[in-house]
Amino acid sequence: MDTSFIFDALATLTRWLSPYYNEIAMTIVATVLVIYGDILNKKVKHILSPYHFIIRTSVFVLICAFGYGALVIFTTPHVKLTLMMIPSMYRGLCIVSLFLMLGYLAEHRRYI
Repeated sequence: MDTSFIFDALATLTRWLSPYYNEIAMTIVATVLVIYGDILNKKVKHILSPYHFIIRTSVFVLICAFGYGALVIFTTPHVKLTLMMIPSMYRGLCIVSLFLMLGYLAEHRRYI
């Protein structure tokens, strides 16, 4: 059986995705935050519950506006580097599989 067709398809998929590694990494980080951000918000809410309304609201806005933004900005390069560690032959397939897994996790947590 000639497997060159499979290798060509995997290489083509990787070539199609290669100009978008930065965007892909940022999308992965943002999707994970969407799926699991409510857990972090519940923890912050629990920690801040004894404080005054103004303090709770201010800290929550700071965390949502700047904390999540900083998390996305600072973790995106690490996710990209992790993606680049995957051998190029399988990188495209791994990215597609990762997004399918994130979709499954979103479905499992009832976000879809």
